[in-house]
Amino acid sequence: MSVRALWIISHEKGEHVSICFTRRFATVEHRAKSLAGSSYISVPEDNTVLQLLLTELGLSDPDKAYVALRDDCLHRQRSPALELHVDSPGKGILWPVLTISHGPLTLACLPLVDVPAEPRPALASLLSVSQGLTLLAGLQTFLLGSGGKPDSEGLASRLAMLPSVLLQVCPLGTPLDVPLLGAPATPTVPTPAGNQKQPAWKTGLHRGRAAVNVALMETVRSMQYGNRSRQDLWDVYGTVMCKCEVEGVLPNVTVTLTLPPNGSPLQDILVHPCVTSLDSSILTASSVDNFDGSAFSGPYKFPFSPPLEPFRLCSYTSQVPVPPILGTYQLREEESQLRVSVTLKLHESVKNSFEYCEAHMPFFNRDQIGVADVKVSSGQLDVSKEKNLLIWALGQKFPKSREVTMDGKIIFSGPTPGPTDPLCTELTAYIKLYFKVPDMTLSGCCVDQHSVQVYSSAKPRIITSRELQSKEYFIWNSTGSAPVSSGQMIL
Repeated sequence: MSVRALWIISHEKGEHVSICFTRRFATVEHRAKSLAGSSYISVPEDNTVLQLLLTELGLSDPDKAYVALRDDCLHRQRSPALELHVDSPGKGILWPVLTISHGPLTLACLPLVDVPAEPRPALASLLSVSQGLTLLAGLQTFLLGSGGKPDSEGLASRLAMLPSVLLQVCPLGTPLDVPLLGAPATPTVPTPAGNQKQPAWKTGLHRGRAAVNVALMETVRSMQYGNRSRQDLWDVYGTVMCKCEVEGVLPNVTVTLTLPPNGSPLQDILVHPCVTSLDSSILTASSVDNFDGSAFSGPYKFPFSPPLEPFRLCSYTSQVPVPPILGTYQLREEESQLRVSVTLKLHESVKNSFEYCEAHMPFFNRDQIGVADVKVSSGQLDVSKEKNLLIWALGQKFPKSREVTMDGKIIFSGPTPGPTDPLCTELTAYIKLYFKVPDMTLSGCCVDQHSVQVYSSAKPRIITSRELQSKEYFIWNSTGSAPVSSGQMIL
């Protein structure tokens, strides 16, 4: 297996997108040209590749509400093996362009396909696809660390080291069997695998210090209206991510999820194909069915034989009685100014310790903000007049009362019009909350370090973590109209 080209793209919340590293392998490209013959499609310039990737990943033109190539119902995203439609100089389709994304980075590569392009072979039959994804996953771990949390200074230094690292792990575009990219390259001696046969989906063996990292992340979404005529909505879904660096061809690992005594049973559970066996009662709980209290409430055991790269062990939903932060938002027109009143209350069941917590309050279809005379009871308020946006940074803790308020007036007297939105006209407005709470989940679900069982010759280091984060968490102005859904929020 060889790689024709490799790209690392940096992006922060869809802005400041750029290619921070690229590498092309001329010898592999020459082989690709010889194999493809008249159907050969050359790799375009980096700027062209960047635009094609952003369009295919749905990250292009974030300021536009609709882009046909990105949002049309006929468009099917084929992640992680994408098609790039090249217009010039050689018109055709580059396939398969493999991508993985995490945090501020998207890693992409174009592996060499050494079989005829027509008819198109199945992805599962191409060893270059699994090995290419393994290479990208290893580079991702090298750049972001095993925890997957980006560090700007560390990331910059690792990017500077990447050319020399690729010389060791991917000489002339051909990846070697070196799963642990963060360690110095040392000669390795193959260990006998006994009678076990290495499966096709596992492209290498781990050699080195044994470690198992299990990260549980719950995400909460909410639509709150502050109006008795509209029902507030919220939902919670969780994912369990694993990275297992364990020796052996098919090592056995068991991860157990537990709930508190009064916890709501997990529902809509989906598991990774590497899970070897599962109690049927775990898979039958569905959020569509009426909850009768007899659902299986754990413990949830997941025995599996892990792949080398980080993977999602399982996902689930959970029905919680209340959202973590309850809010009310009121806007009133008073002559030429807008009166603002906001109250946010942290529920008593939620841990009062945030990694970050911010409330963003945008205003659309108005002139730019001229004067913002607004007071907050806690935190810090930042006014962006160009974007017509108030950013309320609440910090890492709510006050002892667990309640914060904002009150004041805003005058839109700027020289130019502000941003527009077809939905948020007149008093239709919202607050969007961004927060993350470490070492907590709303469902109470957790992974005990001592419950992780690893059947291997070496005793591994076991790391577990859990966190709660928000996504699409809206509080709508109760004095204006707002979009309302009569059914459940769609995952």
